[in-house]
Amino acid sequence: MFQFTLNFRLDRVSDVIRGAVDLGFDTDDWLGWLGPTGSVLAAISLVLVCLIAWASNLITLPGNWISVAALSIYAWLGPSAGRLAIGTTTLLIAFSFSLLGEIIEFVAGAYGAKRAGASRRSTLFAVIGSIAGALTGALVGIPVPLVGSILAAILFGGLGATAGAIYGEWSDGKPWKETWSVGQAAFWGRTFGTLGKFAAGFLVVLTAIVAVLL
Repeated sequence: MFQFTLNFRLDRVSDVIRGAVDLGFDTDDWLGWLGPTGSVLAAISLVLVCLIAWASNLITLPGNWISVAALSIYAWLGPSAGRLAIGTTTLLIAFSFSLLGEIIEFVAGAYGAKRAGASRRSTLFAVIGSIAGALTGALVGIPVPLVGSILAAILFGGLGATAGAIYGEWSDGKPWKETWSVGQAAFWGRTFGTLGKFAAGFLVVLTAIVAVLL
């Protein structure tokens, strides 16, 4: 009796594992037990994840790509038909916006660094400073309704990049005038790069919202 029960349970576990790795399973089944509510909850969760990922761009995290990953998982495991389903077109649009954000951030940072002649050391410290500054700005904020923390994260991120770049050049023995020009370039490169990436991230979030609503 014990052996029969054990074999039965092992067979059930094997069936579950095979079902999990089988890419051809009906993705509506695992949401079906919740009825229409399951699909709605999945769509709401997707939008919330995309919003959080969008905000993480302010602290130099790959928020836009996190959103694309969330959309891909939703397209695979979420509703396969109906208003809440999303397809390949949505994923391609979101991917394009994310790529655009990366290009803007890279070009802004590279142009500023090249123009000022920044070293690798100052670039590294600029990245560290921008992360620390953005986190501080997001926590402290500025007295502007609704968008105070966002503006503060962008501003403090730029100031942190400036401080990091100046320290990197100064610790490398560069004169003050030269370090200041590199610091200015780091500020504008970080600020414009973040604004471009943040705007692209908004388009990714908008794509997700439109996809599950229309």
